[in-house]
Amino acid sequence: MKTSLSELLESGRPVITDGAMGTVLFALGLERGSVPDLLNVERPELIRQVHRSYIEAGSQIILTNSFGGSRVRLGTHGMPERAAGLNAAAAVLARAEADAAPRGVLVGGDIGPTGLLLKPYGDLTFEEATAAFEEQIRALAAGGVDAIWIETMYDLEEVRAAVEAAHRAAPELPVVATMTFDAHGRTMMGTTPEQAVEVLSGLGVAALGGNCGNGTEEILTVVEKMRAARPDVVLVAKANAGMPRLSTSDRLEYDATPETMAEYAGRVQELGATIIGACCGSTPEHIRAIAERLHA
Repeated sequence: MKTSLSELLESGRPVITDGAMGTVLFALGLERGSVPDLLNVERPELIRQVHRSYIEAGSQIILTNSFGGSRVRLGTHGMPERAAGLNAAAAVLARAEADAAPRGVLVGGDIGPTGLLLKPYGDLTFEEATAAFEEQIRALAAGGVDAIWIETMYDLEEVRAAVEAAHRAAPELPVVATMTFDAHGRTMMGTTPEQAVEVLSGLGVAALGGNCGNGTEEILTVVEKMRAARPDVVLVAKANAGMPRLSTSDRLEYDATPETMAEYAGRVQELGATIIGACCGSTPEHIRAIAERLHA
């Protein structure tokens, strides 16, 4: 069933997002080094299965399997020309599962960083980044997403490029933007939560916050600082399921249980987050525990 971000927020209750896509795909057999976006056309039933499992767990927002879908990022795998097709397919798959749900589920078009540094720290220009994001967003919008979801950003200039691209390519869709912070309370480029909330709130986004990082405590601190700096914004929290470690099979494992993530969800809501979910290492079981805690 289709819904909108404004309808979800107007309910006055916490809004539950989904959890990790990659973590679940790796558990289902995706090999390290593979391109998850290719599964939108090679294994569409698998992607729909992941979306469905999150919806059944309680997610009110699901994100398309398009985190690495920009022309720039796909170019590192030798397939920049596939950007439009892979993003459109990602949107169609998520849209189908959201429409089949018995309650309102919003589809967010997932936009991750390009993976390259913008000038003057790297070779990518602001204009090139904007053009790549614009191509991606046009395809996601054509596929039927309800919002543009920019996440795991570390450079404010790259966020600006993505938001500008969203306003150009899909001005009718709300934009959500989150950044990732490390244990020292800053992004890789040195941005603090206070700086991030001021800049992002000035870009006309509907909601903003933090995701990924080094676990739940980090996101709790980010939300607390953002809320103190700007009590008027809608905050998003999507923490990793604890700290990652390499297993004996050379795969990343995360130590947070569903119960741990439920506890984090309750705490981050008290600190001021409205849109709450999880990121790397999380599964539908983690989201189910979060939904049960926040919607009890």
